[in-house]
Amino acid sequence: MNIPSELKYTREHEWARVEGNLVVVGITDYAQDELGDIVNVELPDEGEPVRRDEPFGAVESVKASSELFAPVSGKVTEINEPLLDAPETVNEDPYDEGWMIKIEMSDPGELEQLLDAEAYRRYLEEESK
Repeated sequence: MNIPSELKYTREHEWARVEGNLVVVGITDYAQDELGDIVNVELPDEGEPVRRDEPFGAVESVKASSELFAPVSGKVTEINEPLLDAPETVNEDPYDEGWMIKIEMSDPGELEQLLDAEAYRRYLEEESK
């Protein structure tokens, strides 16, 4: 399972890549694997506010539908439009082409609540017991 060390993670299996005051968000390799073949992605509109730990969208797979949770609060500055027509990209490349939204953070201190790669790995091990 791929858990890039430069990213931050949530317990709901979203990843966050910090780029200045922007946070790029997607779902982890673990999440896409658990969901199976993703057939639909619902994303917010650009400019919409999001709040940490609250839903901002959803992914649907052949197995289940799952809400997506914001790792930080702020405003959506960009969505990954190609995902709307090719949701399977999340399965193929969850950390690069499969990113979902970019958030302009309103409180960078919220990043401290996220897990680093090692803590996320330990969390997955505990969850699987």
